[in-house]
Amino acid sequence: QVQLVESGGGLVQPGGSLRLSCVASGRIFSNNFMGWYRQGPGKQREMVASLTSRGTIDYIDSVKGRFTISKGSAHNTVYLQMNSLEPEDTAVYYCNLNQWGSQYWGQGTQVTVSS
Repeated sequence: QVQLVESGGGLVQPGGSLRLSCVASGRIFSNNFMGWYRQGPGKQREMVASLTSRGTIDYIDSVKGRFTISKGSAHNTVYLQMNSLEPEDTAVYYCNLNQWGSQYWGQGTQVTVSS
């Protein structure tokens, strides 16, 4: 059984920074695809950033230049560094792992950007 646990969310003022972490446990393969999604109030869930095992990175346009996705030294940890946060970034952020056709989700962590 694969489990994903996120941490690092919270309340931050506009222009501030947060770093989200996601640790995957269970049977994790090095050949995987990990990413961060978010779902804002009244909105659909959207992909924010993704990272393949080969190092290919993709971001949604609205976060380019502000967010950075990276992996830890082990292949089961992924981070999302979020800088210059805006109120529009307020959402529940979810970690996602995709391997061998199976998809897994974390429980989500709330990020609120407000003055």
